Amino acid sequence: MGNGRHKGLSIKLTAAVFSSAVIIVLTVIVVITGFSLYQNHIIENYNKYVTTVLDYAYSVTEEYSFGDMIAARQMPDDYEIMREHLNKVKESSEIDYLYAVYFDDADDIGSLNYAINTKTQEELDKGGTYTYLGTPCEEGSFEEETLLILQDAVRSGKTDSGVLEGDSEGYGHMFNGYRVIFDSEGNPVGLLCVEIDVTNIQGELSVYIRNIAIFVALFTILFAVIFVGVMEHRIIYPMTGIVDAAKDFIKNIGDQESIDKSVEKIKALNIKSHNEIGELYSTVSKMESDMAEQYRDIRQYSENVMKMQDGLIILMADMVENRDSDTGDHIQKTAEYVRIILRGLKRKKYYIDKLTNEYMEYVVKSAPLHDVGKIRISDTVLNKPGKLTPEEYEVMKTHTTAGKEIIEKAINTVEGGTYLTEARNMAAYHHERWDGAGYPEGLKGEEIPLSARVMAVADVFDALTSSRVYKPAFPVDDALKIIEEGKGTQFDPKCVEVFMEALPDIRNVLKRYNKNC
Repeated sequence: MGNGRHKGLSIKLTAAVFSSAVIIVLTVIVVITGFSLYQNHIIENYNKYVTTVLDYAYSVTEEYSFGDMIAARQMPDDYEIMREHLNKVKESSEIDYLYAVYFDDADDIGSLNYAINTKTQEELDKGGTYTYLGTPCEEGSFEEETLLILQDAVRSGKTDSGVLEGDSEGYGHMFNGYRVIFDSEGNPVGLLCVEIDVTNIQGELSVYIRNIAIFVALFTILFAVIFVGVMEHRIIYPMTGIVDAAKDFIKNIGDQESIDKSVEKIKALNIKSHNEIGELYSTVSKMESDMAEQYRDIRQYSENVMKMQDGLIILMADMVENRDSDTGDHIQKTAEYVRIILRGLKRKKYYIDKLTNEYMEYVVKSAPLHDVGKIRISDTVLNKPGKLTPEEYEVMKTHTTAGKEIIEKAINTVEGGTYLTEARNMAAYHHERWDGAGYPEGLKGEEIPLSARVMAVADVFDALTSSRVYKPAFPVDDALKIIEEGKGTQFDPKCVEVFMEALPDIRNVLKRYNKNC
């Protein structure tokens, strides 16, 4: 059921990642612990080995009284015999260096000299040479810290063996075992040293880590496949089905038929798990069924309310129109013209931010209320058969403010202010002029609400093309000419532009309502 629509990690991937992460973390802990123990074990073994070789070599030097040779700075015949024995010690071991050193001046670490060194036969065959007693040690052969430790061992007459560990660019990672040499009178005169290269420890540890990593990777993959397979069947498939059904239900809100299909879709999953997933399925399934029924009831109620609202608007408009003997079909025709102008503005992309489908629907539906204020105008003025006097005209003009008051009371009484807002705007301002010379407030240009600017064109055109007791209907072409002449003075130029471009539609409205057209 997965369709790639999830923005976050899926349960399956999360489970696989989490389980793998747990295995990897545990493995890292084990590897680090094992690495430390293994490393310590190797180092301990190397220490023991270095000490063992050192002690054996030291016993050889004691047999030949090497301490007296160093003290006397002499190399008797036994010196070379001793070297041969030490050579054999080195030959039979894994030691890289076996030599002896001494300080000419115990207080000067720079006075270190060789007392003897050893070579294996292989080293000699490759051109290696011996170093003899009294040969100065090359500068940089020992680090200063090592020299200080060796100096302190000689000064203090240290009797037990010591081991140093260090790295150098020329020799690598080395273990250096040392032991102080004494002469026959017990005076410390030098040091016997053995060195072994332990650089290969890192290689051994790398192999160890690599093998562990390979094992962990294989185990993790195997575990993840098994774990995810179980999760897929027992958890992920049911959860994904529930989620997809719920998303489908939410997406289809607004379409009763699609909602009913979504309810059937989740019922078809038929999940029977006796756990939290089963409970979730039952809850979501029941919730969708209940919501579908509630939505059906709400939709029916909303439709009834909308019909009632539309009916009330038409009823109020009819009440006003029936009092005005000269305005036959006025509300129907002006509503049609308003619809035509709004569609034209949207087609031309004028006022595009304002002209939403909802806004246009509100304006067209509430257009019949634009003259609702006339209900407060007396019949004497409203149905006068002749031209109004200036005083009567002022009374007639009050139908705009009266309409505004009536609709504002409705807005304050019922919810749905947006629906009635445009009805109020049209009732109050459809006699305002683009140039500011209109009434009741003398608004100018786009200060006038768009719905009122649209109604101004529709209202005047219908008044011109309809007969009144005080005048006959103007010919359509004459009426259109008057509308065109009012462009930019009385009317919004854009409203006039789209009105004139829709003349076929305008004439169809006239034919439908005016028998003489």
